[in-house]
Amino acid sequence: MNQHDQRIPRRTVLKTVGAAGLAAGFPYIVPSSVLARAGRPGANDRITTAHVGLGGMGNAHLSQMVRRMKEGTINVAAVCDADENRLRKGSENAGPQADVYRDYRYILERKDIDAVFFATPDHWHAVQMVHAAQCGKHVYVEKPACCTIEEGKAMVAAARDNKIVTQVGSQGRSQPEAYLAHRYLVNGAIGKVTHVECFHYPSPVDNEPVPDSDPPPELDWDLWLGPLPWRPYNKRYCHGTFRWILESGGGQIRDRGAHVFSCAMWWMGADGTGPVTVEATGTSPSKGLWDSAVNMEVKFTFKNPDWIMTWTQAPNAGPRGEKRGPDEDPIVRDGYGAIYHGTKGTMTHWGGDGGTWVERKVREWEPPAGFKDVYNGGHRGEAGHHQNFLDGIKTGKKTVMNIEAAVGVANLCVLANLSFILGRKLQWDQAKQEIVGDEQARRMMSRPQRAPYHL
Repeated sequence: MNQHDQRIPRRTVLKTVGAAGLAAGFPYIVPSSVLARAGRPGANDRITTAHVGLGGMGNAHLSQMVRRMKEGTINVAAVCDADENRLRKGSENAGPQADVYRDYRYILERKDIDAVFFATPDHWHAVQMVHAAQCGKHVYVEKPACCTIEEGKAMVAAARDNKIVTQVGSQGRSQPEAYLAHRYLVNGAIGKVTHVECFHYPSPVDNEPVPDSDPPPELDWDLWLGPLPWRPYNKRYCHGTFRWILESGGGQIRDRGAHVFSCAMWWMGADGTGPVTVEATGTSPSKGLWDSAVNMEVKFTFKNPDWIMTWTQAPNAGPRGEKRGPDEDPIVRDGYGAIYHGTKGTMTHWGGDGGTWVERKVREWEPPAGFKDVYNGGHRGEAGHHQNFLDGIKTGKKTVMNIEAAVGVANLCVLANLSFILGRKLQWDQAKQEIVGDEQARRMMSRPQRAPYHL
């Protein structure tokens, strides 16, 4: 990176990347000597954040930090996006003290920034998280953690080697009813769980393809692509539609599946473990750019302890959400979730992200004397997940969805898609973090990344 300031004046937001030149001083900066660091709270207990990616989730994270800034616990110092329209809105949300960037790498050069929130498309997560870790920044990155097995390994190593705190945006672990579900299961209310049956509706199909075109003037297309191979712009690629492309989004299983699997691995006490086999089948779209599975069936087999997790992505998969009273938290997304099958009964939950709901018998369950308690995020939405991250920065303690746990969940999604693409069962060695006995599949554990946006 060039060692100079690449901020963009707010009055000329994003007309050129280097418009600010060598402007003197950063606004609203707290000396690093008084900022909170891992294991050492600062004198004023404030953490300075930057925010990269300002779409729906990115602005949600930013809004939460702006609220905390008004309470005096956070400094929001910078915002960044490759889309000028999104960046302008994010800048307005952040306030006049926040500098404006198009390229995240210049943010990482700043010594005053403690933590970076990345809410960029999936293909950017690993590169940006690793670069931030190498610059000593704590990282909150959206899920799924990675797009390939090798990316996940690099993320875990970067966090470990640079001693940073990480949190991945599987906020389902921090939801109030997720706490109730977790407590219910670990106290044996349905006995030993042998099958977690996950369900979701199909991925969309691009039935009306459009031709390639010039990118819109507000979008830096080359920067949006980043580590992906260069290709002409097509409006079916972005923004949110990147989800339906295997190399950048991975379909429903890598989007909502990552949320549902995150709950399962946490509630089952399975973080740090992995399946021994993964087998997936499904149907591909017949036209258009989107190539992720439309319908999909996946079976993950775990050993020692023995249990299975399945994923059914199909029309009308899973039960509809229960009816709730007017004074109860309504279920607004009941098209996905999981049924836990135990030796003494079942438990159903819907959602798994910022909306996680569990059936009535679990909500009304009274724990017995001496029950085992579990982590309680305590808040609806992102608030508890954010607090867990900020607490981790101050104390050095691992977060509820640290990068090791998140990579384990992402690997499930990656392996399922590889099995779907190849049309055969895969064998997985959890200790080595490798596919075994299938050289073609092993080669697909990584992929080239485009310079200079690579690990």
